[in-house]
Amino acid sequence: MSDRPFIIVAIDGGAASGKSSTSRALSERFHLLHVDTGSFYRAVTAELLRLGLRADDLENVRPAVAALRFGTCLNGRSAWMEINGRVVDSEEIRSPAVNAEVAHFAAIPEVRAALFDYQRSQADTARAHGFRGLVMEGRDIGSKIFPDADFRFFLFADAEARARRREQEGRQDQVAKRDTLDHQRLVESAQGAELIDSTYLTLEQVVEKISAQLATRLSP
Repeated sequence: MSDRPFIIVAIDGGAASGKSSTSRALSERFHLLHVDTGSFYRAVTAELLRLGLRADDLENVRPAVAALRFGTCLNGRSAWMEINGRVVDSEEIRSPAVNAEVAHFAAIPEVRAALFDYQRSQADTARAHGFRGLVMEGRDIGSKIFPDADFRFFLFADAEARARRREQEGRQDQVAKRDTLDHQRLVESAQGAELIDSTYLTLEQVVEKISAQLATRLSP
């Protein structure tokens, strides 16, 4: 067994709060496996939509979800989900159709249960590939997936700033609607985490703020 430090960093927050950019920067700086759990829910949503299913069609959604088989492949320092041996590409999971439906599918208990162990297994993936830790972003990482994470952060920003960020990225996203649907998950994940208001902070400032704490366990 290696005695090298291995850390788990949970970064939660609403849409366009800066989770992804921050997590990728931390992954690069500290050689952590970056896991975007939002992309997992998007991939599942894309697959269920491809099968012609709707989120309110629980009679057919439940067995379809039970039949899904998840795997992981690495793209640089990021973990990408495979569903039944197929990697769902980034264009598909960021499509307007997925943007409109992902929060609805993510609210289904069977979807959440199906992804729970898979998300936790990413720590083993990180260890197996020699990473110094895991940085996982989402909406309930610190509250549900890794409540015992070494570091827990919750990023937030006002709705106007987040909508502007999505526009600058050239992406269509129903930020306010998704936050309303995910309200309870966001409230729970904020409890016990360090809150960081990114409204008026640059990405570099957010990254430096978190890096200072991670550096107490790992050198950059």
